[in-house]
Amino acid sequence: MQTLTGKRWFIALALLGMGGVAHAHTGGLPHMDFATGAGHPFSGLDHLLAMVAVGLWAAQLGGRALWLAPLTFVLTMAVGGMLGFVGVSLPHVELGIAGSVLILGGLVAFGSRLPLAGCIGLIGVFAIFHGYAHGAEMAVETSALWYSLGFMAATSALHGIGIGTGLAAQQGVAARLVRFSGAAIAASGLAMLTV
Repeated sequence: MQTLTGKRWFIALALLGMGGVAHAHTGGLPHMDFATGAGHPFSGLDHLLAMVAVGLWAAQLGGRALWLAPLTFVLTMAVGGMLGFVGVSLPHVELGIAGSVLILGGLVAFGSRLPLAGCIGLIGVFAIFHGYAHGAEMAVETSALWYSLGFMAATSALHGIGIGTGLAAQQGVAARLVRFSGAAIAASGLAMLTV
């Protein structure tokens, strides 16, 4: 297995930082299938960064959090998606999503270790906002099941990227680069809050 060297980490981080603030919210355009659902989390920097940050933080926490944090996010996100799809009102969704990017990035940056119940609760709250955004943008005539399975699969993949990166970079310079990545994620969240 090939690991990222210091120079490659820097290049990857620089490319991440060069992206502008993007939101994965398409204003109600129809989402029709599994593929569209799977593409949605990749279409906006806010979702992408938060989901990778969950994986990075889970890797930092280790133990049961390694699988419980991403599983909680995916399942709670599905509940949020259902709430959005059926039209339940949830205020401040964009604020909740941007706030999740800021806070999750900060948790990674500081290598924060909360009790497992606190981690899971926090992740669950953030997942509701992300899921709600996905569900609220689904067209009524879509297959909610296939679209939801798509965004759940993509979210799981993004968590996996974060976990894999976090596990591969647990010591030395690589661990510091993960924390620096968390700081960059938090800075992106702060930028999203000010836009």
